[in-house]
Amino acid sequence: MPTLKDKTVAILTETGFEESELKSPKQALEEAGATVHVISPASSIKGWKDGNWSGEVKIDQPLSDANPDDYNALVLPGGVINPDKLRTSKEAIEFIKAFFAKGKPVAAICHGPQVLIETGALEGREMTSWPSIKTDLINAGVAWTDSECVCDSALVTARKPDDLPAFNKKLIEEIREGVHEEQKTL
Repeated sequence: MPTLKDKTVAILTETGFEESELKSPKQALEEAGATVHVISPASSIKGWKDGNWSGEVKIDQPLSDANPDDYNALVLPGGVINPDKLRTSKEAIEFIKAFFAKGKPVAAICHGPQVLIETGALEGREMTSWPSIKTDLINAGVAWTDSECVCDSALVTARKPDDLPAFNKKLIEEIREGVHEEQKTL
């Protein structure tokens, strides 16, 4: 099985991400050989675990210095606070749009898909998410399904931390496949 040793993946996050939804994909990608960079518009970020703040996570590169062309794929962890903050950042949305525009894999879990609504790239796509954002995604033109993990043309989504094994496996598979069809954004 080929490794991801020549691949670099961006994890875009803000403070308030669900800790397991950042750490588990990061570990899986690194074990598969990928280089993973945590990118954020914030200067420091903290996760959320078991209803409480967890420790800080090191930011490898500020969003202002990150170039989407340097990355083969993008991961968006969930958490309630993280996507709500990211979706109001024009810089974050432009960064995400660049992945869709070039057909690169994008993966989002739990509340993470909420950020993708701002890209305008979801209409007609099949996705899943945490149930509380189902209506938001449907209103953005998504065919929402309550499934462990859904992949629609390099867009990988999952519902919750329990789905991380399937999410990580599919994410790695999509990165191995490489660039897919370019997607229209706003």
